[in-house]
Amino acid sequence: MNKFTFTTNSAHDTQTLARDFASLLRGGEIVFLRGPIGAGKTVFVKGVAAALGLKSSPTSASFSLMKRYQNRRFTLFHIDLFRLSEGEVFNLGFEEMLEDEKAIILAEWPDPLARMLPADRLEMDFTLLGGDKRQITLTFSGPVSRALAEELWQHANK
Repeated sequence: MNKFTFTTNSAHDTQTLARDFASLLRGGEIVFLRGPIGAGKTVFVKGVAAALGLKSSPTSASFSLMKRYQNRRFTLFHIDLFRLSEGEVFNLGFEEMLEDEKAIILAEWPDPLARMLPADRLEMDFTLLGGDKRQITLTFSGPVSRALAEELWQHANK
């Protein structure tokens, strides 16, 4: 099995899942966030940032493409590639992100990045279920993302 599915009933639940997720991060993780507008991707990113103790609260990065948040322990790169093609994302500084051992990359609308970043990444698909209810499916593709997904699954199902 290379998937785990979570259901959240509110934005608060999504942020709780994000906080649990953030507690497992060590740096070097890459996470692709997919789903329609309003599905909770940015809510999830805000929850991760808060749990990591980052002072600024992320907002949608749609207009700036990438935002960087940093403290002594981590550097969070929040990327939002809504409406961009693969050819338009070459100059965002991915080499720098990948060289930073403390970096955590959270990418919304990530498909233009798929061939530029390592294959071992966690992919989270957000699905609207009606009202504030969401289904969040985690798919992993390598040992780092597998360990992260399994830890989150175990933590959430205690």
